[in-house]
Amino acid sequence: MGSRFVQVFLKEYMIIIDILALLGIFFFFRLSKEQRVQLYFWLPFLILMFTVFYSNMGAYTLYDHEFNRSVNAYLGNTEFPRYNLWLFNVTNKQVLTILYLFLIKSWLEPSKKKYINWMLTGFVVSSQVIQFSGLEPIYWFQPLIFTIGANMILVGSGLYFVGLMTNDRYLNSNPLRLTSFWQMTFILFTYSLTYINDVTKLYLVTYNYELGKSLSYTEIVMDVFNLAILMLTIASPLLPGIFEKEPSYELQGRKSA
Repeated sequence: MGSRFVQVFLKEYMIIIDILALLGIFFFFRLSKEQRVQLYFWLPFLILMFTVFYSNMGAYTLYDHEFNRSVNAYLGNTEFPRYNLWLFNVTNKQVLTILYLFLIKSWLEPSKKKYINWMLTGFVVSSQVIQFSGLEPIYWFQPLIFTIGANMILVGSGLYFVGLMTNDRYLNSNPLRLTSFWQMTFILFTYSLTYINDVTKLYLVTYNYELGKSLSYTEIVMDVFNLAILMLTIASPLLPGIFEKEPSYELQGRKSA
């Protein structure tokens, strides 16, 4: 049992994201009370902590096979009791997609926020219909749900970059010193680079496991980058020499959103 604990909880990925979570907590509580209630800070903090939580929960399902088997049995999966897809389908493919759409919405001009609202409604409704109809059960691969969510995130990222290139306030700033730019860049790269891997995961697991395993490393690396920039967003007020304040209309947009 001890060796299994080391294998699942003390992997490099788990150690790195746990450190990022601790740094995120440290920097978040270094913020003033006024800053901690701003969407600019608490939403990245929420995404960081939620991602690290479900990643550790995923590690626990690999450690406690009996627990994972009992959950799978409850959900109707008795053929592959060691799979923990049920956890990552709900947390990564669905809840995290919703959180990222809210994050993208927070950086858009007020006139474009309505498109994210439509996407959020469409994703929640379509994903639940697909899942509870049995088309893509909660305990099995869900490429259709992932595809819908990923396409919405890519479109939302595109809306941000359009604003970056056309809005005067963004044009007068240095995008390399905006945390929103780095957030959107890494989100865009993550969903672009892992698109094929996630859509074809069932095929890769069944017929080309080694290729699928290799492609999964890309997803792991991008996850670390995403969490790192979220942590840096939280720490940005303490790093004024590195990051600039976001364009003023964003602050107004967050208050009215």
